[in-house]
Amino acid sequence: MTSIDTAPDLIARFLHDAARYPGGHAAGVVRPTSVEEMSETLRVAPHQGGPYRVLAVGAQSSLTGGATPFGDLVLSTERLTSLRVEGDCVHAGAGVTLQAIQDALAAIGRWLPPVPTYLGATAGGAVATCAAGAATFKYGTFRSWVHGLTVVLASGEVLTIERGQRRASELIAVPALRMPDVPKSSAGYFLAEGMDLVDLFIGSEGTLGVIAEVVFRTAVQPAARCHALVPVADESTGIQLVADLRAAAQRTWHAHDPLGIDIAAIEHLDARSIAVVREDGVDRKLEITLPTGAGIVLLIEIELSAETAALDLWRQLESARDADAPDSPLKRFCALLDRHGALDDAEIALPDDKTRAAAFAELREAVPAGVNRRVATAQQQIDPGIYKTAADMVVPFERFDEMMRVCRRLFAERGLDLVVWGHISDGNVHPNVIPRSADDVTTGQEAILLLGEAVIAMGGSPLAEHGVGRNPIKQELLRRLYGSAGIDAMRAIKRSLDPNGVLASGVVFPSA
Repeated sequence: MTSIDTAPDLIARFLHDAARYPGGHAAGVVRPTSVEEMSETLRVAPHQGGPYRVLAVGAQSSLTGGATPFGDLVLSTERLTSLRVEGDCVHAGAGVTLQAIQDALAAIGRWLPPVPTYLGATAGGAVATCAAGAATFKYGTFRSWVHGLTVVLASGEVLTIERGQRRASELIAVPALRMPDVPKSSAGYFLAEGMDLVDLFIGSEGTLGVIAEVVFRTAVQPAARCHALVPVADESTGIQLVADLRAAAQRTWHAHDPLGIDIAAIEHLDARSIAVVREDGVDRKLEITLPTGAGIVLLIEIELSAETAALDLWRQLESARDADAPDSPLKRFCALLDRHGALDDAEIALPDDKTRAAAFAELREAVPAGVNRRVATAQQQIDPGIYKTAADMVVPFERFDEMMRVCRRLFAERGLDLVVWGHISDGNVHPNVIPRSADDVTTGQEAILLLGEAVIAMGGSPLAEHGVGRNPIKQELLRRLYGSAGIDAMRAIKRSLDPNGVLASGVVFPSA
């Protein structure tokens, strides 16, 4: 068995994840180098000098505290780094970063489409949380791309499974729970009649088994991509523009129209987000013009075929308003923006302008960074009881405008400084509070719970893509989504696979 390392310097590396939950502490760290070592660790370690509870961690990029140990034995996957490409699949150890996977695939003209923004996340962590990226609208979440898994159960038993081989009902009793019909939902266990056994472990946050290896399907890279930054006067108009872009993309896919608009992703920043980047001088640094009075900024990724990419794209933009200009995806895209009064302020980066596309992405990432910095400053200067207060919710897109109206009303009624950004093409938003006092944290949590109830009533999920983790508000949202009976059914599955509660205690559900 891999030895348990109790060196303080090593343990200190693993005491926090991206949520920065205070009080992290660990009994020790094990770092297996193979599936066999992981299996022996789980078979022996919980009973050796303990008993230990075990928390498997990857990059610890969790935003929910799910990768913060509280007395656990940390099982780090950082040494499980085998990586090989076979045909249209890639086999990755749990500790392989998404960046390493994309680099290996790029060499043969392929990619893994559902990757999230943070490419330092690991294969095991991404699958354990059912991560989703900006391109969920076109490509789905990680669930759609997992072909097979090697999972080590709490007992040390190793399961190697491929999609289509076994149903979950061969291992557990699958309860009848109705999951939200939305593009993404990281809300406890995936449970559906006739479901594949692979799907049981995806999104289970390390509570049912530890993912040791993943086999992903991959795709041929798009021939080219354009990136557009589109300021829009008000949120309602922006939402309608997104609705029209979504519809146009869906028509393109259905008809296989080579001249159609092929949208992979649409991100958005609200007016307060725009104010944050202005306050921080990010727009000036990046030389991005954001019109005064813009109510929302859309960041749009458009894919082009090889035939379209070979044409004179600059000419297409220059002649976008010419009635006799040849039909093309960019002409149609510009015409759609024009109908919503958004063309004149739009900036489009063509495929060869990777620097500008990177600037758009940096602008987007500057918003959560700016909010997190303000929260940290308030914690230091105002009250140590201040901490990040944020939500992660998704609704069917036709209810998105309604959700945003409810969201703004709930936070405004409580006098909260609200910042909203997210993956608007999926109907997914991240409302964040910039707290000015500890009371703002409490009232912000109250607003999040009420918004979660409204989202559930709209057929959405109050837990879209970040998972549940140890966050008590998210655990309460999970209970409100499925009810106490649903939580009891999930706990029963946990007990059937991990009767001694060895794995990830306190994650997804409060500790019993």
